[in-house]
Amino acid sequence: MNAATGLSLAGVAVALVIMWANFRPWWKGTRDPKALVPFGAGWLLGALATVCAGGALGWGAAGIAGLLSKGGNTAVSSLVGTGPAALASTRMGTLTPAGGIVVCIVLAAVILLHRTSGKLDRRRILGGIATGAVLGVLPGVATQLGWLPETANMVGAWGADLGSKVGA
Repeated sequence: MNAATGLSLAGVAVALVIMWANFRPWWKGTRDPKALVPFGAGWLLGALATVCAGGALGWGAAGIAGLLSKGGNTAVSSLVGTGPAALASTRMGTLTPAGGIVVCIVLAAVILLHRTSGKLDRRRILGGIATGAVLGVLPGVATQLGWLPETANMVGAWGADLGSKVGA
């Protein structure tokens, strides 16, 4: 298994089941885009946490990936008797200090959303965080989401530039 996250195929399968469990009721229901906000906000935070190297969010994302992988490996081993299938992991990119501020703002927004949500939406937020933390380190997904940390960096740089301009 990967030493950084301990990511395994069974852990990815668990993350996909969590994602399916959140997406299916929406698909079968009214398909109101607002119903995806709790899961999507959590997913965004989980995915951004994977690029927070050296911070508590990065540590938590790696821990979630390791926890889901370990649980998935145990379940697969117990059910079918096969061993774990290790997967490679990678990061989407790096954050600048200004991009780190944007991630902190996303964290604050998700915390506020979590505090004001009902029980079901709170579970959806947590499921999104877990899914984003696991899928965000898969090399193929990380390559496709390379724009995400770059966008956080650009928004942070824009905010820093806006804050440092002298009156016109």
